Amino acid sequence: MSGPWTRREVIGDATLYLGDCLDVLPTLGAVDAVVTDPPYGIGRVMVGGGWAISSGYHQMQTWDANAPVKAVKAYIGIAREAIVWGGQFFELPTSRRWLIWNKIGSAPKMSDAEMAWTTMDAPTRLISMHAGNGACGAEKRQHPTQKPIALMQWCIGFLPDARTILDPFMGSGATGVACIREGRKFIGVEIDEGYFDIACKRIEAETRAPRFDLPQPVKPTQGDML
Repeated sequence: MSGPWTRREVIGDATLYLGDCLDVLPTLGAVDAVVTDPPYGIGRVMVGGGWAISSGYHQMQTWDANAPVKAVKAYIGIAREAIVWGGQFFELPTSRRWLIWNKIGSAPKMSDAEMAWTTMDAPTRLISMHAGNGACGAEKRQHPTQKPIALMQWCIGFLPDARTILDPFMGSGATGVACIREGRKFIGVEIDEGYFDIACKRIEAETRAPRFDLPQPVKPTQGDML
């Protein structure tokens, strides 16, 4: 199937596109929700030496130099609901519900918390979750700003009616893995081929993983026992 993308991979209930999300957008149908963690445009502050260079954060000076405002606003306009990490950097409409991650154990020079803007008219919610060395907790970090899968599952839990979830800034695929664990369909778009390959591998591994959420046994009736 051809289109404005370099590659298109279908892995179980996940469809992944390698390309610019603004190019892919016109080809997508309706989705129930957008859940994403786009670049915030703060790469300019990732300068100097020491921990930033050793941790790989210096690379953010290139790919996180500018916040993709146009793309974020375009994508949240195609879904009923949206969750955007770093939403305070995008001049989005006023929201009553923000999702706040209290990053236990975060690196000393990074934020103690991160905030996600939402379209929900409901109270703000907070979760305290270990961030390891400012990254993704106990999981292996494969992207400088990788979110814990459990954090993304927490986000998806606020979207009980969303069957198809889209992430136009897929990165290493944490949102996609979370969707599979929550039994949702996933669409992801990523412009960097290296991170796209990582996302494909993580999502395929999760798709193949055994599931232990077995159905509850049916309570027998008098007729069943005769």
